[in-house]
Amino acid sequence: LGSKSEAFRREGQAWHCTSGLPSDVTFEIGEMSFYLHKFPLISRSGLLAKLIKDSSKDDVSVSELQLNDIPGGAKAFELVAKFCYGVKIEITPLNIVSLRCASEYLEMTDEYGERNLIAQTESFLNEVFGNWTDTIKALETCEEVLPQAEELHIVSRCINSLAMKACTDAKLFNWPVSENGHEDTTDTEVWNGICTGSKTQPMTDDWWYEDVSFLSLPLYKRLIQAVEAGGMRPDNVAGAVVFYAKKYIPLMNRQASFKDATSQTNKSGSTISTPSEADQRALLEEIMELLPNQKGVTETRFLLRLLRSAMMLQASPSCRENLERRVGLQLDQAALDDLLIPNMGYSVETLYDIDCFQRILDHFMSVDQASSAPSPCIMEENQLMEGSTSLTSLTRVANLVDSYLSEVAPDANYKFPKFQSLAATIPDFARPLTDGIYRAIDIYLKAHPWLTDSEREQICRLMNCQKLSLEACTHAAQNERLPLRVIVQVLFFEQLRLRTSISGLFFVSDNLDNSQSTTLHGGNRNTNTSNGRGSSIDDMRERVAELEKECNSMKQEFKKVVKTKKKWNVFCGRKSECDLNSVNPSKLQPRHVNEHKNQKNGGST
Repeated sequence: LGSKSEAFRREGQAWHCTSGLPSDVTFEIGEMSFYLHKFPLISRSGLLAKLIKDSSKDDVSVSELQLNDIPGGAKAFELVAKFCYGVKIEITPLNIVSLRCASEYLEMTDEYGERNLIAQTESFLNEVFGNWTDTIKALETCEEVLPQAEELHIVSRCINSLAMKACTDAKLFNWPVSENGHEDTTDTEVWNGICTGSKTQPMTDDWWYEDVSFLSLPLYKRLIQAVEAGGMRPDNVAGAVVFYAKKYIPLMNRQASFKDATSQTNKSGSTISTPSEADQRALLEEIMELLPNQKGVTETRFLLRLLRSAMMLQASPSCRENLERRVGLQLDQAALDDLLIPNMGYSVETLYDIDCFQRILDHFMSVDQASSAPSPCIMEENQLMEGSTSLTSLTRVANLVDSYLSEVAPDANYKFPKFQSLAATIPDFARPLTDGIYRAIDIYLKAHPWLTDSEREQICRLMNCQKLSLEACTHAAQNERLPLRVIVQVLFFEQLRLRTSISGLFFVSDNLDNSQSTTLHGGNRNTNTSNGRGSSIDDMRERVAELEKECNSMKQEFKKVVKTKKKWNVFCGRKSECDLNSVNPSKLQPRHVNEHKNQKNGGST
């Protein structure tokens, strides 16, 4: 604005007009003094006209006035004074907000001259709101004059403009979308070795994350609420909040170097110092409120790291409880490494915070039980699909719990009741195989050799011996840490499984023999087919022989165990209970380990 050349010069903490006329009014703004003339000022500003008029009653040659409350301070008043004198000034997105607030404060309306400063700044603001980068710059400067900017609705207009652009496809309007407001055109299109122009990178949904991350938390919070109200997808909102949290909570970045953890530098070269722990704690609690509540929208890994940071920063109990609940809702998406949260403080027993994981698991189980149907017989097709999905999630969590128990089992301070409680939280039907829980039990028994026989019996009841794989059965049959009752169960069920397999193979073999005989008599099959079936029958017979050898090997292992155990006389009191060779598998029904206590009064097995 303006057309005249520079008519001001600065000397130390004072500005002087170089028009040649002596100054007749002085303005004091902080430590800065302005030696000006009355007429140019009163012709543009209603407030300055009143102040100068009141000061003229004192019959002094030079009026001295205080303007310490002017928005923007001395910098804004310098631009206002130059505007009043018609000196050329430049209005930019970085000074428009303070200049607009100062002009409002000084009552520079059109009553004191056409195209006065209020009208000029308001017109330029409307242009600023049409540009993404300029709007962000203007919003950042609102912090300096926040009360006046709020009163003039500049902050809300900036936020609404940004929210509208963030919620709209930027491709439709060709807005700057990367590198803090500038399109990325580093790649170029080349044809026949000749550069034909810049190639714009494809835009993604996260194009606005970095640009708005330089806003202060109060302004950023209002922007996030505005984009949510504008209909932005929850996963996009969550991505922006995650980006902001990782930038200002250094504890979230475990892989960051020491230099990155101590300071961060933005695109313009200014440094963002690491916030204090109190500021990080307040920021973390605010971040929790901004994250969408929908399940699966926020990554489970991020939530667990946020929980770990909340513990280190000693966030409020309600904040930690909310995080545990959110993790519990999507525990099936978690990874084992992220769940191994170290215990904080000095008076801790175990290395990892196992109680925290127990609470997370309880949240998951409560939600899973509430969503499961009472009877699958009366469910519709879509409900059956949902039930299958729920069972799959529960199976994944069961594997996760077994792996977690294997990791924490070597801790000598891990109490038996807590181990039992955590393992028993998962129902038996959620474990197709019990190899994982068997491995955890074996590690725990090895690290806690002082457990009593009764406790060993109780902990082994957590696994279903019928669901052990062949490798696990072989290991368990030779495991001296297991109670003898469990070893007998493992051998019994494995022998039953082998006999069932052998019987099934013989049945298939007989059917194939009959089919082959019928084919040969009917003359409808060729010689090659008969030879192929004959070779397959031979293969099956060889497999049956191998299974018989494995069964005999199991019997020999069982006899060795019987000889090495001192308390075998409890089991060999009755021959009918010990001799597995005389048992008819078709009459046996698998039972839980708990039922073996009734065998003493119930006769033969």
